[in-house]
Parts: sequence; C-alpha cells; structure tokens
Amino acid sequence: MQAFTMVDSSVIPLDRANVDTDAIIPKQFLKTIERQGLGKFLFFDWRYRNGEQGDPNPDFVLNEPHLQGAQVLLAQQNFGCGSSREHAPWALADYGIRAVIAPSFADIFANNCVQNGILLITLPQAQIDALFAATQTAPLQVHVDLAAQELKTADGQRYSFEITPGVKHKLLNGLDDIQMTLAHADAIRDYEAERRRQMPWLFREVKHG
Repeated sequence: MQAFTMVDSSVIPLDRANVDTDAIIPKQFLKTIERQGLGKFLFFDWRYRNGEQGDPNPDFVLNEPHLQGAQVLLAQQNFGCGSSREHAPWALADYGIRAVIAPSFADIFANNCVQNGILLITLPQAQIDALFAATQTAPLQVHVDLAAQELKTADGQRYSFEITPGVKHKLLNGLDDIQMTLAHADAIRDYEAERRRQMPWLFREVKHG
C-alpha cells in the first residue's frame, strides 16, 4: 500500500456525525473485490441527485469546485460506523483521501483504514469545532506530518495527535498486516523446515486408494 509521510491539502468539511459505511459507499457497489474504481461512488447518495452519477448535487461539499483534488476529510464523531465493509476505505482511498480528521472513529473501520494507508487523526471536539469554523470563512489548507504527529494550518495553528507506534510504523512504511508478516518470510521458512525435521510424521503424504 502507499506509504504516508506528509500531506499538504485543502480540507473537505463534512459536518455530519455518525456517518456510516453505507453512506460512504452504498451497498449496490459492493459486488466488486477490486480496490480500484470505487472513488466515483464515494458518498454516492449525497453526492448525486436522483441516483444518477451524471447529476451532481451542488449542495454537497464534495462537489465544490475549489475542493476538487483535496486529500483531507474533516468529519464529526463516530465516523465509519455501521457495517464492517472494507469497500468504505477502498472508496476513500481511490477518491484520493489520505487522511480523515474526526473526534472519534468506529473501531473496525479504523482498522480497515490502516490496512489501506489512510491516516485517521483523532482530535478533541473543541479542536474539531475550531477547524470547522475556519472552513466557513475561506478554504482551509493544512499540512499533515505523520512522523511529527502534527497537523498545521496555513495560519500557523498547530494540533498534535496521538497514534499507536505499530500503526504509525505501518503507515510510514506502507505496510499492511500481510506485508508485515512477509517481512519475516525467511524466519517462517526456517521454522517450518525445523518443524518438519523434528516431527516428520506430521508431514507424511496421505495416499488415497
């Protein structure tokens, strides 16, 4: 997956609480197991009118011209609740979202984001409110530095955020759980070879008549 180090971006202010995964990517788009191509369906029911992709809703924030290409999403509490569908972070990542800022996230969604290279930044509600207030007067530009665990706005406001060392390591190095395991492939092969030597009866081929 793509490593996360730093991002400079405008902020997409989605001022809604309890945004569930069905809102992020509706159920009719879950037939694919490919991670690519889902970005165009992100927030589909809010983003388009009458269920038509060619009819964008001008009142939805993702359709604002000055936010095209933005990589940071600002949301309210319990973002990513609902079902555990991994298509939700797939859609966010395919659209180009690299970081989501909110007061809290649903646990399964948060883990799925880590596996797909999306940084989740948890800040106190008062700081979230300040960021939303800043988006009301002008487009908010931010610099996100994962190594320093800091979010900085264009006017110099700084916000520190916490992240567990394991998650930070995965994101900085672009490693999901499978890649973390494969990093120890030589040790795994050595273990299996020694196990075969010590307990060969476990590895006997069973002949079927």
